[in-house]
Amino acid sequence: MNTTGTGIYIRMNKDIKEEAQDIADKLGFSLSTLIKAYVKQLVKTKRVDFSLEEKPSQYLIDSIKRAEKDIKEGNVSPAFKTGKEAVAWLEKQGI
Repeated sequence: MNTTGTGIYIRMNKDIKEEAQDIADKLGFSLSTLIKAYVKQLVKTKRVDFSLEEKPSQYLIDSIKRAEKDIKEGNVSPAFKTGKEAVAWLEKQGI
């Protein structure tokens, strides 16, 4: 097994790199160690897994609020057991 290693050069936004380094430091790792671990996991599992914890957009927040309001006010379609029931209900609505 080759133990000498090789280098990888990655270009990225400076702010993202600095934020990633800060997070790695807070977790007790170097950014290089975390990247190596991620690449090893990629090779081992042949999968790419991400966990994004970004804030939802204002559009999504507004959509959820409208949906919650509609549900609370009963402005929702009924549940159907079959496709025929759904089609009949839609036709009755003039849709």
